[in-house]
Amino acid sequence: MLNFFTTIISKPTCVFRTIIIGCLFSTISGFSINPANAGEPFDPQQRKQIESVIYEYLLENPEVLVEAFNVLQAREQVAKQSGLIQNIALADDALYNDPLSPQAGNLDGSVTIVEFFDYRCGYCKRVFPAIQEVLADDNDIRIIYKEFPILGDDSVFASRASIAIWLNWPEKYHDFHIAVMGGRGALSETRVFEYAASIGVDIDDLTQAMKSEKVAQSISKTAKLAEFLNISGTPGFIIGNELIPGAIDVDAIKELVKRARSNG
Repeated sequence: MLNFFTTIISKPTCVFRTIIIGCLFSTISGFSINPANAGEPFDPQQRKQIESVIYEYLLENPEVLVEAFNVLQAREQVAKQSGLIQNIALADDALYNDPLSPQAGNLDGSVTIVEFFDYRCGYCKRVFPAIQEVLADDNDIRIIYKEFPILGDDSVFASRASIAIWLNWPEKYHDFHIAVMGGRGALSETRVFEYAASIGVDIDDLTQAMKSEKVAQSISKTAKLAEFLNISGTPGFIIGNELIPGAIDVDAIKELVKRARSNG
């Protein structure tokens, strides 16, 4: 038995290295890897000898562990991506067909970008010009804005105003969005109303519209959707069947759009 293991670890190929790692875990579990003795435990002396051989081999060839770790990471990434694709498919209606979610660009575009954002998020403001550039360069893209106010009461207030404008004055929504995302400094309630007034929305009417149950419902639905998709920060993008957390540049967005378009 010991000669068998000694022969194996002398082989430099990936296949045999994989066998070594398998031996390590099989040994710890206490089961034989010999097909003739499958299911039979090693006796204490055999286990001690095997563990000693494996231990010495790994000390001399630590790259085996790195290789095994890389394989494990790759498998985990494949599994994660598979689960994400499935969740995006399950959330299809909530992602793409919710009338409470503002949208812009070409509403019949072949590719849809979904952005989870917060008006007080510095990274969201940083990626905003890139999104606008992509929309200007490609008139076959729809963008859906998911108001995800996670940075405090001022964020919630801004989102409530934004959604109220979308539901009551949809033609003014994009101008409001541009004004707020392009603004700098603290985003207080006063500043939000100033932005709204600058695009021609009556503040008294807006104040009443913000009390609508649909406004609260929109924010709540987006929060639940983000939780389902494991989105915990902003910005977060879904383009095709890919979820991208954090700010990305123009080239990255265009590449993601290209992949989504080629995948149909």
